Amino acid sequence: MTSRARLTEDEITAGLAGLPDWRREDDSIVRTAETASFPTAIRVVDAVAVEAERLDHHPDIDIRWRTLRFVLSTHSAGGLTGLDLTLAALVDEALNAAA
Repeated sequence: MTSRARLTEDEITAGLAGLPDWRREDDSIVRTAETASFPTAIRVVDAVAVEAERLDHHPDIDIRWRTLRFVLSTHSAGGLTGLDLTLAALVDEALNAAA
């Protein structure tokens, strides 16, 4: 799902059902994760950066030692789109690979 069209509430609810570590905050979805070390956190961010660049859809990322906070929203659409759900799944994959 890589559409830039804004999702309906039902589509957001359905999409988040498959992303249990993500939560809704207004017009964004958010995930916080702790990694084993600071270098591991940076490797996760690097992996996410590659996917974000490929999708031309870039998250807000906060790095605090080994804790990462990802915020996804499609600002140009004024809310959540399929790109946000796609990138959230890719963030999950990067975190799982680093575990």
